[in-house]
Amino acid sequence: MIVLVGVILFLSPSTAEAVPSESKKSTPPKDQKYVGAKECGSCHVKAFAEWQKTGHSRAFGVLTEKYEKDPKCLGCHTTGYGKPSGYKDASDSHLKGVTCEVCHGPGSKHTEICKAFGDKELTEEEEELAEHSIYEILPKNVCIHCHTRMAHKGSKTPEELRHRKKH
Repeated sequence: MIVLVGVILFLSPSTAEAVPSESKKSTPPKDQKYVGAKECGSCHVKAFAEWQKTGHSRAFGVLTEKYEKDPKCLGCHTTGYGKPSGYKDASDSHLKGVTCEVCHGPGSKHTEICKAFGDKELTEEEEELAEHSIYEILPKNVCIHCHTRMAHKGSKTPEELRHRKKH
């Protein structure tokens, strides 16, 4: 359910103004690392399948080789660029695109905690522990960082990328 909220925000612009209530905000543990969308998808199967249909999942694919190393592009076309465990280069292929963790923050502790529970029905305490190991949605408008630059108002979209199909 936690990942699904982010997917709904990606898929439904009318809900983009939705802000989690104070009681729903999590305060995840510090020192988390990015794990990538496939790791999230190992439990959140439906949300992962929906995310794969979005432009966010293909955000890196619109870049030509010339721009795949450009810091001006990587901040919006990858996950965690500029952060210690975020995307650095092609070896971080699991962080290409706008993954779950762009909105929910790094998921290493959430993954660790939830995998320990296995497939069993969670108790209320376990559910709360899982819920508070990652953000429902980061406590700021994470969309605005890239979407105010839509059409690259801050830096002109290179001509060769203007009409490039996402793959």
